[in-house]
Amino acid sequence: MQIWVDADACPAVIKEILFRAAQRTRRPLVLVANQLLRVPASPWIRALQVPKGFDVADNHIVAHVAAGDLVITADIPLAAAVIERGANALNPRGEFYSRENVRELLDLRNFMDTLRATGVDTGGPAAFGQADRQAFANRLDRLLAARPA
Repeated sequence: MQIWVDADACPAVIKEILFRAAQRTRRPLVLVANQLLRVPASPWIRALQVPKGFDVADNHIVAHVAAGDLVITADIPLAAAVIERGANALNPRGEFYSRENVRELLDLRNFMDTLRATGVDTGGPAAFGQADRQAFANRLDRLLAARPA
């Protein structure tokens, strides 16, 4: 299992958790972004810079992800696309996307986009906090333990 990260909007603290997990479990970790990323020197970790543009990083991940891989993203359409390819998806707050819940989450996202387009203030996500970091780390550990390298 390779771990892919939609890295443009991924919180730095989540990247740090992923760096440690890749080293500890010796799993390949690829951070995909349209900006230059600094990553620790490691045979298990690499950053891939893609051209700027709408969904370029997402499209690269979808084109290269394999069944059984894990994708870290808060982007629900990307999560839906990788699940269709047989991969797994986890958001930075520790929520696991599955075939069972991704369609509902995508519908909710689209509904909220429609509300915002009509001028309704829907607010944003809660601030990213310690509980989110812990939820992500716990879920990641469970996923990695369930799939030995």
